[in-house]
Amino acid sequence: MPVEWEPVRQSRTHELVLRSIEQRVFAGDLRAGDRLPPERELAPVLGVSRSALREALRVLETIGVLVAQPGRGPDAGARIVRNPDDALGRLLRLHFALGSYSLGDMLEARVVLERSSFEAAARHAEAADLDEAEALVARMAQPGIAVPEFNDLDTRFHVRVARGSGNALTCTLTSAVRESVRPLILRALEAEPDWPATAAALNADHAELLRLVRAGEGARAADLVETHIRGLHGTLVADPPPEGDA
Repeated sequence: MPVEWEPVRQSRTHELVLRSIEQRVFAGDLRAGDRLPPERELAPVLGVSRSALREALRVLETIGVLVAQPGRGPDAGARIVRNPDDALGRLLRLHFALGSYSLGDMLEARVVLERSSFEAAARHAEAADLDEAEALVARMAQPGIAVPEFNDLDTRFHVRVARGSGNALTCTLTSAVRESVRPLILRALEAEPDWPATAAALNADHAELLRLVRAGEGARAADLVETHIRGLHGTLVADPPPEGDA
């Protein structure tokens, strides 16, 4: 059944457009995969200018619930999506850079989230999730691996295990928190005097974590991942970056 749109008031117009679209989502009239009408049709129905409508759509795209595809044809226009991971990570990274959260806050959040996700993964993870995590561990073990690639694979490993926990929100939050401190962790790894030894030690933790999860030893996996996180991440808290580096 087509969605019925109603005009919105002309005060703080783009926010009212946002509210109108949100109400359609909350009511179930709009779902992931649905397309909004073209701007030239939707703006007059809502009683707003196309610029105000465009501003509201940009906000929705930024927060990861809408993707705009320019052009003409059936695939053009704005579509409702479910893509919170990148948007939440970007938002959290900005707030961290602005000082809304401290490194200590981020450390404790990572510990809580990953203790939970590793313990749950030991109970719920499917073989496919753990096989993908094992492939990431193997790639991190390659001789001569560069720091940026290792850091990327490291992030993916932790997020993959979180996905195996069976809790989509835990996975999203784990990804967002880990992404927010990625640049600091990258700089810390690049500053390591013996990078090959550091990489080997970090990846030995990864291999043991994966073994514990496969064996169903969730409590031990939770304890080890806390030690693992407090190792490198803890040094960042003890020795914070210069002012403006976060």
